[in-house]
Amino acid sequence: MKKIIGWLHLWLGIGSGLVVLIVALTGSILVFENELEPRLSPRFSYVEAPAGAKALPLETLTNTVLTRYKAYKLREIIIEPAACRSIIFNINKDKKHALSVAVNQYTGQIIKAVDEDGRFFAVVLRLHRYLCMGATGKAITGVSCSIFLIMVITGIVLWWPKRNTRKQRMQIKWNASWKRLNWDLHAVLGFYVHIIIFLTALTGLTWAYQWANNLIFYAFDGKPMKKMTAPQTPAVNTAPTAYLSRIMHSTDSILDYTGPVRIRFAEKKNFVEKKNQAITVIKRNDDAAIGNIASTLYFDPGTGSLVQSRLYENESRGMKVRRLVYPIHTGSLLGWPTKLLSLIAALVAASLPVTGFYIWLNRRRKKKPAAKDNKTPALPSVPVRKDSVSFPAGIS
Repeated sequence: MKKIIGWLHLWLGIGSGLVVLIVALTGSILVFENELEPRLSPRFSYVEAPAGAKALPLETLTNTVLTRYKAYKLREIIIEPAACRSIIFNINKDKKHALSVAVNQYTGQIIKAVDEDGRFFAVVLRLHRYLCMGATGKAITGVSCSIFLIMVITGIVLWWPKRNTRKQRMQIKWNASWKRLNWDLHAVLGFYVHIIIFLTALTGLTWAYQWANNLIFYAFDGKPMKKMTAPQTPAVNTAPTAYLSRIMHSTDSILDYTGPVRIRFAEKKNFVEKKNQAITVIKRNDDAAIGNIASTLYFDPGTGSLVQSRLYENESRGMKVRRLVYPIHTGSLLGWPTKLLSLIAALVAASLPVTGFYIWLNRRRKKKPAAKDNKTPALPSVPVRKDSVSFPAGIS
């Protein structure tokens, strides 16, 4: 049975190794996306907040952006809680033309507009989820994620030590030969992070397969996930940006905690705007003990009045569990401590295909028959004393 498991572990690893390497490396970068992105583009993300200065009305800032980019439609506004952060307006014209526009809320000045899909972390995310290959890449990463789960399980079975080798399997022998050290880096480090990388791969399935996402809701709610859509509102002639300040004031009154706010306008299917749809406001709770806790409010675009609310505390058990998937997957569940663990685990996961390939390469070389020289007499066999420490198969 162990030989069969070893064969399965080997060939599944060879088949998915490159994809696992890419997904794990990009995942390690995405762990600290929220912290790194503003620091990689400080001019875009930060503004100078004058002492005692108040931000301009959100309607004024929005009209400034839409006046500059007349051919574009407003899709989303992102407002960070820190006074030194710029306000981001996401606008698009069609599938190939989407911009993120940073605005100084104190002066109304447009700081910079960047291609939304060309941002560093946007590219890294597409590599992580789709290998930058669209639906085909999504299918490949989904299969590789499933294979990786099997590899974690088979890897633990192969690692599992006997009584007299337990200490050897729990620590890295740094002064050993390179082949032995490589095996330790593969097996020992893999053991220490196996729970984290297993949970990361398992939660990753929810983005790869709809059935995996629905399974959460079937388990906790007894029914599939109900898609969150903004309710319809009466037809109005007023521009949907006319009451943004009122909407923000209501949001902060109802959701009186610290956190970023996303204001999303009418959804667009094939870039055709749905008429009379409520404005969606999502506010994340940064004061909560765990990550990704958020509530959603819906406002009438014509009057700015509250139409409907979806508070986190009133969500179903399935939705609450589903909200935990993202922080578990990214390591942001409990902040910096779990993020550091997730980063280390992702880097180890990225190293496993490399060290595993070297183990396989070394075994292939050992299996090649040595060339026989008939002119050289055979040396007498000399008994070799075996060391008391047992080594893994194929390691000397």
